[in-house]
Amino acid sequence: MDPYFIAGIGNIYSDEILWNAGYHPLARVEKLKEKDLKKIFGSILKILKKAIQYQGDSVDDYRLPSGEKGRYQNIQKAYQQTGKKCSKNDGGVIRRIKVGGRSAHFCSKHQKL
Repeated sequence: MDPYFIAGIGNIYSDEILWNAGYHPLARVEKLKEKDLKKIFGSILKILKKAIQYQGDSVDDYRLPSGEKGRYQNIQKAYQQTGKKCSKNDGGVIRRIKVGGRSAHFCSKHQKL
């Protein structure tokens, strides 16, 4: 999720979006076809809508104005799931790599480069 092309989506949601869409974090955006971009865009809408529904992610220090934690971290599929089996039950394991100074979490099976 190169911020040159799509800005404002942080590590948590970019990992979840790419996991959901099935794209490797090292995939080159300029090589993606229109159908790929539409699939990623659909995933952006789905994941961000779900993040709002669950009131955000409180893995670190984010809190609601009331002081309560959001609940999105309870349903994460990729972010900070390193070493766990992919919840798609595809035989993959969530791995962590560095991409442009940021961490990226992905399934070794369904997010092939």
